[in-house]
Amino acid sequence: MSEINWTEINNKLPTGKDPESKTRRLKLFKAFDNGNGVLSLQEVDKAIRDVLKIDEIFNAKPAIKRAFEIAKNKFPSQRTHGDDYIELREFKFFLLSLRQYFEYWVAFCRADTSGDHRISLDEFLSVREKIELWVGEIEDMEVEFKAIDKDGSGTIAFDEFCDWAIMKNLDLEDDDDDIAQ
Repeated sequence: MSEINWTEINNKLPTGKDPESKTRRLKLFKAFDNGNGVLSLQEVDKAIRDVLKIDEIFNAKPAIKRAFEIAKNKFPSQRTHGDDYIELREFKFFLLSLRQYFEYWVAFCRADTSGDHRISLDEFLSVREKIELWVGEIEDMEVEFKAIDKDGSGTIAFDEFCDWAIMKNLDLEDDDDDIAQ
């Protein structure tokens, strides 16, 4: 994975509470929308490429999907389309989730040194220093690995990694997250 321009990403995701962020968010929602007032996963995916123009996030499909899934269920739907879409009132939460899950994706890829979209025990052990920089000291890496590997497959999948990252409050050292406040 190439160098991530976190400042650019944070600037393109208007998540603030200020009037300018709200205006930008509404404009962005309308740019994502095909005209029916809700966003499908396909619309979101296409807009990340064509509207936001953030290739790094566009190429992080598992992060997009996870952010979409959590955001679309933030509130019960008030529309006839049902809960399979993101409504405007869920869009800020989607942008916040997208930013967070993209950070987890970057961390996951840094640990997945083979690039096979799974983290083996050997990979986990080999990046101990990085992982501890993100989550703090880990007493026993093998025990930690087994705890993350919920399905017992012998590898850590992205969803398992995310669940662990949330519990550990994972924070990349270079992600510029302080400006997203």
